[in-house]
Amino acid sequence: MPLSDPRFLALNSWIARTLGDEAQIALISGDASFRRYYRVKCSNQTFIAMDSPPDLVPVAPFIALANAYCDHGILAPEVKAADMAQGFLLLSDLGDTQLLEVLTLDNVGHHYGKALGLLDEIQTITSSAGQPLPDYDDAFVLRELNIFVEWLLEHHLQLSLDSQTRQMIYDCFGLLIDNVAQQPKVGMHRDYHSRNLMLCDGKLAVIDFQDAVLGPITYDAVSLLRDCYVRWPNAVVEPLLELHYKQARALGRIGNKVDLAQYRRWFDLMGMQRHLKAAGIFCRLNYRDGKPGYLKDIPLTLDYVCDIGAKYPEFEPFVAWLRCEVVPHMTSDKLSQLTSKSEAQ
Repeated sequence: MPLSDPRFLALNSWIARTLGDEAQIALISGDASFRRYYRVKCSNQTFIAMDSPPDLVPVAPFIALANAYCDHGILAPEVKAADMAQGFLLLSDLGDTQLLEVLTLDNVGHHYGKALGLLDEIQTITSSAGQPLPDYDDAFVLRELNIFVEWLLEHHLQLSLDSQTRQMIYDCFGLLIDNVAQQPKVGMHRDYHSRNLMLCDGKLAVIDFQDAVLGPITYDAVSLLRDCYVRWPNAVVEPLLELHYKQARALGRIGNKVDLAQYRRWFDLMGMQRHLKAAGIFCRLNYRDGKPGYLKDIPLTLDYVCDIGAKYPEFEPFVAWLRCEVVPHMTSDKLSQLTSKSEAQ
């Protein structure tokens, strides 16, 4: 980290005041937001320091959700110290092992089964700091879907959508929005996947939860099982999908009249919504935030949308259009060229 970076200098000074001059700080990584993370060593202890520019990503939601998760017995970063004005947090250290790093075909069922079990408790967290979580309502879902239109279709591909095509896209969006509205709402992590689950002394720990909302019961399950970063065979996903359905039924979070076929449709369409949003966000991260590394993940998200959408006749026009007008522009070679160009700028 350059010594001339004013935020690093301010963070370093705050760490010294908080832990003492002997504390050593080293950059770990950034994430898909504007936050940066550092490991801090002091005596025989280690901590994680979060640098979150307060005008871009205020830390108050993170603190409130971290406290709520810990209060419910969920292993999550504990806030040890905070400077909310500067956007600095000192957190407990959960290690470096993301769940994604250890997953294989032989163990994914075991680990994901544990992660689905953890969702049972996460879903009970519907408020933080005494306030209800934001509602993942129709307007919220449409804003997310519009990221796909604005950043992938219009900004990246520079497509000029005629009125018929635009109507077809928004007819599809309407089906996805209705699908969200049909589902029971629970506490929702909103980014629950194998990069945001850590293995800590054999236990699963949860990170990156500050955007939690009150939303549809399938969202976090589909985020996990149909991950934007890794694809597992249907033979792995289907039993886990059924496991989550049975868990939700047993806990009374979905009614007895909701059969597995209905749940599977909720799950499938929820995945389509999430992957369309993710494809747009990956483009936005490149163009707006200068983070081209996520572009390589776009083809997988679009493959999901096409494969799942093809199961439902009402999405046939949208899937056919995606395969003809969008997917060919998202090949690995073309994205690699774009990534190289972005990194050179």
